[in-house]
Amino acid sequence: MKENVLKNIPLFADIKDEILEKIFDLVQKRVYKRNNIILMEEDAGDTLFILSKGSVKITRLSDDGREVILSILGDGDFFGEMSIFDGESRSANVIALEDSEVFILKRGDFLDLLEKHPKIAIALLQEMAVRLRRSDQQIEGLSLSDAENRIAMSIIRLAEDLGVIKMGQVIINNLPFQQDIANMAGTSRETVSRMLNALERKGLIQRKGRKLIITNYDEFVREFG
Repeated sequence: MKENVLKNIPLFADIKDEILEKIFDLVQKRVYKRNNIILMEEDAGDTLFILSKGSVKITRLSDDGREVILSILGDGDFFGEMSIFDGESRSANVIALEDSEVFILKRGDFLDLLEKHPKIAIALLQEMAVRLRRSDQQIEGLSLSDAENRIAMSIIRLAEDLGVIKMGQVIINNLPFQQDIANMAGTSRETVSRMLNALERKGLIQRKGRKLIITNYDEFVREFG
């Protein structure tokens, strides 16, 4: 049933099937190939994007033209909500990290849903609070930690956003490229490569192609979180 597609999205997890069916009729589906630009900073914004499949990176350019990755989002995440509320232009770029599918909801339709279904508004506020807390932690980590710790903290963020936990391990099936991790951590690709090799030698991670396994997630967080 088509409402099952939305049921897997946390924003709509507590909504009844008959309501989900009406929401599904409001959304438009779009597909983006890897490296496609979904949103550009300063674009006008009147739509909410809900990521139903794939992953994207939220980026801005530094004063010297370097890409800075603010966040990486995976299945079930949403973006574009800030422009929905304040009517301002987009505050960052959004680029597909892999082939991705998104649902698009117009501003008027989304605000109407929030008014009629407070559970959606509560889920939205909870997620925005989590993102704000993570942003504060990211700023603190970038300012106080050395490059290797920043890389480890970026891996923890990726585990939270993209990972699947199983028996104490966290599996990230499509690890972003090393340059993307470097852009998250504010360091170089070479430093990321060196750090990943060191973590693997210590037995803290395993790598199989694009798959990364944190062998003991609790231990990893205790050491670097």
